[in-house]
Amino acid sequence: MNAYALLACAIALEVAATSLLKASDGMSRLWPTVGALLGYSVCFWLLALVMKTIPTGIAYAIWSGVGIVLISLIGLFVFKQKLDLAAVVGIGLICAGVLVINLFSRSSAH
Repeated sequence: MNAYALLACAIALEVAATSLLKASDGMSRLWPTVGALLGYSVCFWLLALVMKTIPTGIAYAIWSGVGIVLISLIGLFVFKQKLDLAAVVGIGLICAGVLVINLFSRSSAH
């Protein structure tokens, strides 16, 4: 499978696991806790596979950057958390950084 497709799966699982971690209420609810732990386990396994092909710094930058943006949106829309102007600007800068890496960096090519 394509390394970037695996990275997308790793990101999706990390976002789902983090959402379940929030829903676990401090790991006091069994099934969200189990889901979070399983999601993180598979997510890190996929990320390890990705790093065989994509340089570590690039893979991690994409994984964490996209994850932060998606989790922030889930926090906003699902958990009704507020984002102030500084948070929105910071998230915009993270998006810009991920785009710069993917569009202009020769490090991301394999």
